[in-house]
Amino acid sequence: MVILICILAVSGAYLLGSIPFGFLAAKAKGVDIRAVGSGNIGATNALRVLGKPAGIFVLLMDVLKGFAAVWLGTLLAEKFNVRAEGETLRIFAGIGAVLGHNYTCWLRFKGGKGIATTAGVYLALAPWALLAALAVFILAILITRYVSVGSMLAALALVVTVWVMTPANLLLGLVTTALGALAIYKHKSNLQRRRAGTENRLGKKKEAQ
Repeated sequence: MVILICILAVSGAYLLGSIPFGFLAAKAKGVDIRAVGSGNIGATNALRVLGKPAGIFVLLMDVLKGFAAVWLGTLLAEKFNVRAEGETLRIFAGIGAVLGHNYTCWLRFKGGKGIATTAGVYLALAPWALLAALAVFILAILITRYVSVGSMLAALALVVTVWVMTPANLLLGLVTTALGALAIYKHKSNLQRRRAGTENRLGKKKEAQ
């Protein structure tokens, strides 16, 4: 029974996470965001291609769908009276949301990098750890002016702070480590551009994020 509920939570969370708000916001303006800027459907590319209002909208929606996915896990635990497994359902729902964003079924399983959606997940699961990661993100961008560097360092910081702050929650620690590795892997093109010296800094009209 619990396994079936877990599958339901992950599936529902995946569908939530797979909503490509960046693609939809650009489509509403007659733009295919995959063909402009960095080609990414996330908030950073939306900000540069569509402007601040649309970029902020995409950011908030991507965060919200991660948060809502965890809430879905809580809702299912209460509905099916398996509150003891509620934390497990919440964590697996969070995984589903991030995978949905990164590999959305609506765009041939090509999505974003999952940073904002992961932030929404951890806003619900581990808000203090997220706050520490956010501080690292902001500081890294202020120093380097690279969003990609800030994102990767924030992913690493989130892994460390989750293990430090919630050492008893082995599942959360392992999942956070896996999601952190996935976030860095999704930035492989940024790393290649950094090595080639072609990665653009924040503030330029074009940035390969």
